[in-house]
Amino acid sequence: MNEKAKKNKLFGHGLIWFGAGVSIAEILTGTYLAPLGWETGIMAIVLGHLIGGVLFFLAGLVSARSGKSAMEAVKMAYGRYGGAFFAILNVLQLVGWTGIMIYDGALSAAGIWPIGNWVWCMVIGALIVLWIVVGVTQLGRMNTITMTALFILTVIMCIVIMEDTGTAPFSSEIISFGAALELSVSMPLSWLPVVGDYTRGAEEPAKAAFVSTLVYGLVSSWMFLIGMGAAILAGTGDIAQIMVRAGLGTAGLLIIVFSTVTTAFLDAFSAGISLEAVRTAVGKGGEEKGKKMAVFAATIGTVAAILFPMDDITGLLYLIGSVFAPMVAVLLGAFFVLKTDAQNKACDWRNMFAWMVGFLLYRVLMGVDLPLGYTLPTVLLTFGLTVGLNKCVKA
Repeated sequence: MNEKAKKNKLFGHGLIWFGAGVSIAEILTGTYLAPLGWETGIMAIVLGHLIGGVLFFLAGLVSARSGKSAMEAVKMAYGRYGGAFFAILNVLQLVGWTGIMIYDGALSAAGIWPIGNWVWCMVIGALIVLWIVVGVTQLGRMNTITMTALFILTVIMCIVIMEDTGTAPFSSEIISFGAALELSVSMPLSWLPVVGDYTRGAEEPAKAAFVSTLVYGLVSSWMFLIGMGAAILAGTGDIAQIMVRAGLGTAGLLIIVFSTVTTAFLDAFSAGISLEAVRTAVGKGGEEKGKKMAVFAATIGTVAAILFPMDDITGLLYLIGSVFAPMVAVLLGAFFVLKTDAQNKACDWRNMFAWMVGFLLYRVLMGVDLPLGYTLPTVLLTFGLTVGLNKCVKA
């Protein structure tokens, strides 16, 4: 493959993760950091995305080097049924995220054009299904134009927020630095069971993983800053209200709808891939069936967004962290240090035990206000336990 083709593929990776980063959910999460103020809030955002970004890069690199999807790569550490267990958990969190994205997008869109939340849920859900059926790699120039438009519109939104200083202070619960840091870590962390689905089979594994990490990390941090800035300067975390007040009706609507579609598409599509990982554990599967399952996941997410309130997502973020941070720590130890492959085993019980210890550790640490949050110590201790336990048993 020539150099130009390789650059185009890397550019494609960047486009995918730019679309994932531009998200109403990330903006809303950023509003929780407002009580810290600018200096401390920015520090929490940057440090949190650095910690999460390192894990994001390494998870993407595993799939890029092995050529396996995220959940297929997990089987190398946990075995067929261990991998299927995490694939099921991943499907549940991805369908949940799809619903949250649609719910937030519809709520914000209805704030600009009030035709009913359920109508917007159905519109956004239909667009996500269309994105899945066509396929992000087949969208070509349309995808590039959409991302360029999103970039321009988010710059405008950022400028409007910085200029629009409201009079009413934004009320929010006091948050510690450690908790704010953990919220920043949690967003890249939520993509750990997904990133490998888009880096697998990359011509240049390290570059593909790095480009994906860099683009997502920068854009996600930007979204957090927009949310925090809206809460501090404009006195509100309601992005739709800010856009209407600034006269950005149509442009704001486009940001909300297309950013929701480009982010939720990745969730729904990877839910389909994870369902296929479960099916292959029992000898079934196929790309076309995976696409049908992705459509099914998007449909379930749309129905959930219509039926259930999804205003507070912090509990889900911490649950995702407690499950997938130790899961990836074990995978990194098995892949990079131990260089073992358990995909032909039914289950690797040593690594499952190490994950369980990491999961419990994270939940315990949630009750302690640590300056560096819960993810970093959990990952380091689980990684060390995985390597040490396996070497001791071998010895």
